[in-house]
Amino acid sequence: MCVVATPSVPAGPTRRGVLAGAAVLAGAAAAGAVQATPASAASPAAAGPTAPVAAAGEAERRARTVVFRDVRPFGGAATDLVVVDGRITDGPAPRGAKVVDGGGRIALPSLVDAHIHPDKTTWGGEWVSRRPAATIADFVEQDVELFRAQTRSVAERAYGLMSHAVSRGTRGMRAHADVAPAYGLAGVEGLAEARRRLRQALDVQIVAFPQHGVIRTPGTARLLEEGARRGVVDMIGGIDPIGFDHALDAHLDTVFGIADRHGVGVDIHLHDGGEEGVRALRGIIDRTRALSLAGKVTVSHVFCLPGLSDRELDGLAADLAAQDIALTTVAPSRDLVLPIARLREHGVRVGLGSDGVRDSWSPFGNADMLHRAHLLGWVTDVRLDEELADCYRAAAHGGADVMGLPHADLRPGSPADFVLVRGQGLPQVVVDMPQRDLVVHGGAVVARDGEFLD
Repeated sequence: MCVVATPSVPAGPTRRGVLAGAAVLAGAAAAGAVQATPASAASPAAAGPTAPVAAAGEAERRARTVVFRDVRPFGGAATDLVVVDGRITDGPAPRGAKVVDGGGRIALPSLVDAHIHPDKTTWGGEWVSRRPAATIADFVEQDVELFRAQTRSVAERAYGLMSHAVSRGTRGMRAHADVAPAYGLAGVEGLAEARRRLRQALDVQIVAFPQHGVIRTPGTARLLEEGARRGVVDMIGGIDPIGFDHALDAHLDTVFGIADRHGVGVDIHLHDGGEEGVRALRGIIDRTRALSLAGKVTVSHVFCLPGLSDRELDGLAADLAAQDIALTTVAPSRDLVLPIARLREHGVRVGLGSDGVRDSWSPFGNADMLHRAHLLGWVTDVRLDEELADCYRAAAHGGADVMGLPHADLRPGSPADFVLVRGQGLPQVVVDMPQRDLVVHGGAVVARDGEFLD
């Protein structure tokens, strides 16, 4: 396979360069349960004295049923999608059900952002000119400065970005929020408020992320514990136990201890590469096993994996799968993107995410997971239709697997979470990234013509 030439990187440190440098140096209900009963299934005469009750039930069923007419699932033949109680059914719709005309558009599963930082964003605000930064510590310092300069609350900024993500077809999101003495719990509380406002349109998990380090920044561990105790977070985060926090055992013991005591999950940023990254990953595997946290741990980025030999990768992948540890990637470059297909062969759950969006680290990002699927295809140099479709599946089902959500695969019994777009087929959609004309969540239209319906 040929290597696609990527844009040249300007001289001097960049966010991607810093992270790369760290890497180098260091479910669904059964279909019958949701089938709508045809309005003609029972005659009024047979109903007898219970007819008024039956009529009321039929009216309620109609109110819970939506027919999306003339749509093409995955670009196939035109059909109707019948939704009852927020799930797709293969049963007929009752007479009088609400009808939404799809106009021959392609229906595709909604997407899941497995890794994003909405608390940091400047989305929707004034342009921010960024200064040079050479290390993670430099970026962290600029995070604090930007946070203090904001005139809008975390909740307002996060809501703007997260609702925009919905308008681009996102149905679920694992959102990381910085927790440190410089912020207290303002980040997770802001995300919790945004989640509350978007509860009818977006499924959100919140991670308390110790961007400033767990051990190197005193007071952070106490805040992580408080967030877990108060129930405002779903997961406890971590960051480079060796390369940044310089305390492998203390870092992991603290993070896993808090998660174990409060019954929440773990999601650790691991940029460390080489032997340092592998050591940290093995420490995560060991603690997951020791504390019986299988299925509740995620490692994000994992830059140490792409450079391993096939034998080393297969061995680690088998250990990860044995403890059901999930991974996420943001497809930052050809050299740092996770080998998704090979990991999935071993049964490892792998999700795709946006990472930071217009924050102090970078002016780029748009929280559009279709664009991220496009980038995944670009950096991995795919060209075949099935390869392009795999990129979309990573952005849809991969993230759902990481978050523990059922696949929105348009089959009977699956959640009615889908997007309608104009196009010829799924591979072409991944390449052209057309406007999301309609976004549906739980059978309800939540965005239209690229605009969120508040």
